[in-house]
Amino acid sequence: MAEVRAAHATDVAAIHDICTKAFHATYQGVLPAGYIGRMLAEFYPPDRIAGRIAPDSPGWLGYQVVEEGGRVLGVAAGGLTAASAAELFMMYLEPSERGRGLGTLLLNRVTEQVRELGATELWVAAVVGNDLGVPFYEARGFTIQSKRRAYGSTDAEDVWSWLLRRSL
Repeated sequence: MAEVRAAHATDVAAIHDICTKAFHATYQGVLPAGYIGRMLAEFYPPDRIAGRIAPDSPGWLGYQVVEEGGRVLGVAAGGLTAASAAELFMMYLEPSERGRGLGTLLLNRVTEQVRELGATELWVAAVVGNDLGVPFYEARGFTIQSKRRAYGSTDAEDVWSWLLRRSL
């Protein structure tokens, strides 16, 4: 049975591996290769993951992992962005494990964390063309609010994200 827990230092390699594989599986053919490489290099190198494993403020609640049979299968992280607003900053699953409810377990965990801190709304950004993420969030009560240039994209790349929101 799958269990969600706070990540430990021993999970760094698994988190790096999942984020790398899932990012490629989700965005290959959707996003420019240069953008994919830059985002992986900025957010998911092992040393950065290790430095962000634990919570350091209400704005970063640390990585949460879903584990089954001693194997980490997914990861998520969120935090407050304002007194009553929070964001799911990232969530990735081992590509072969999608569709089993593990993403919902991770989303529920982050939702509980931010609700305990007083959040009344949860936001998430999903890249336009992410045909896995957008329907997942919409099925869980998120609605598209607006569109913005994706973090780190250049004018030449023209990458955009949907901003989705749900009330807690």
